[in-house]
Amino acid sequence: MKIMKNIVQNQKEILQNELFPRIFGKLVDEQGRCEHYHTVRDVVANRCGVCGKFYACYKCHDELENHAFGAVEENEPETVMCGVCHMLFSYKTYSALSKCSQCGSEFNPRCALHKSCYAR
Repeated sequence: MKIMKNIVQNQKEILQNELFPRIFGKLVDEQGRCEHYHTVRDVVANRCGVCGKFYACYKCHDELENHAFGAVEENEPETVMCGVCHMLFSYKTYSALSKCSQCGSEFNPRCALHKSCYAR
């Protein structure tokens, strides 16, 4: 019975990884919180304009990649992702929200302090 439960769990994880972009970084949990930012509201991943990967934060990116995090155009679609429901936003749309328009998860308002790292 335990083996069957593990197989089902593994299949769920594989399916989830195929449906949603992966959040890279030094992650603390499956919603995108990392070792640098890990409050209940730190559930946003940003896409690097250089490598195209979604990262939990620019610090994780810069520690794990061989290039600096590249900012994206503010209006470029699908550059910010809610780590809870995987909804994609442009940075401009995301920055106007206090919570995810799909699942209602609150976003950390202090992320605005790092806008220059993520969008131009």
